[in-house]
Amino acid sequence: MIGFLEGTILHFESDGILLLVGNIGYEVVLTPQMVEKLRSSQTNEVSLYIYYHLTERQPKPVLIGFETMGDKAFFQTFITVDAIGPMKAVKAMSRSVGEIADAIEKKDVTFLTGLSGIGKRTAEKIIATLHGKVEKFIAVTDHADKMDQDKLPVEMHIISEQVTGVLVEQLGHSPLSAKRMIKEAFERHSTISTPEELFDEIFQEKR
Repeated sequence: MIGFLEGTILHFESDGILLLVGNIGYEVVLTPQMVEKLRSSQTNEVSLYIYYHLTERQPKPVLIGFETMGDKAFFQTFITVDAIGPMKAVKAMSRSVGEIADAIEKKDVTFLTGLSGIGKRTAEKIIATLHGKVEKFIAVTDHADKMDQDKLPVEMHIISEQVTGVLVEQLGHSPLSAKRMIKEAFERHSTISTPEELFDEIFQEKR
């Protein structure tokens, strides 16, 4: 089972990317928002959490990629709604997870019908199934946006740079992996204030 991929974008496809990992190219389906973000990115390097989709009706394996574990977890919650299969769900995620979760909690049918492939009846079914269950994704994704390395407060940015240097130069991690580990550590504990605390959080998660 494939759960995570890190590699180089060879080219963009209509609904995702062809990702080169080692000497193998993987077709990865992405949300419209993620495709747009990668197209505007200044790097071809990407790391993705993978949802592996394979059923009797869908015998060809489909890899669906997400930027964070939180996005993947929301997706897995989203597809518990009747009539929302994985392919429909990924196309519908044209807005951020935080915005979609917030609309569900506010019972905002108008917002949900603005998502690709979601009609009024389906929007009402989404609310009936998930209302009260996705509030955590509002906070998680909003916080993740704030933890973007380019938007960090100066002190946190300095700490991140110091820890990145050690992870890459001394411990052999790729810059992309180092950035991901640091981002996830800050997402778990936003009160981290020293390089030592950041290292502890990164490696405690791995133990």
